[in-house]
Amino acid sequence: MDGKLERLSATVAGHVQGVGFRYWTRSQAERLGLDGQAVNSPDGTVRITAEGPRPALERLVALLRSEAPGRVDRVDTGFAEATGGFRGFDVG
Repeated sequence: MDGKLERLSATVAGHVQGVGFRYWTRSQAERLGLDGQAVNSPDGTVRITAEGPRPALERLVALLRSEAPGRVDRVDTGFAEATGGFRGFDVG
């Protein structure tokens, strides 16, 4: 492993607003040592941006799909090079 950090951009669809989803996501991200944010979108989805090692990002995606509060119908993901623009994990 070369220690390279990556950025995950995820859009989570389903019943994910008003059920503590963003705060649960922050808790999982912090436990995994990730920086980023989780923000409600006007269309009812939650947009997550997280940076860290690829295995931790993939673990977060797996948790989003299997253990998140509410009802997750779909998680669309994309990966890119990290920008280092986050310190900690925020809920917006």
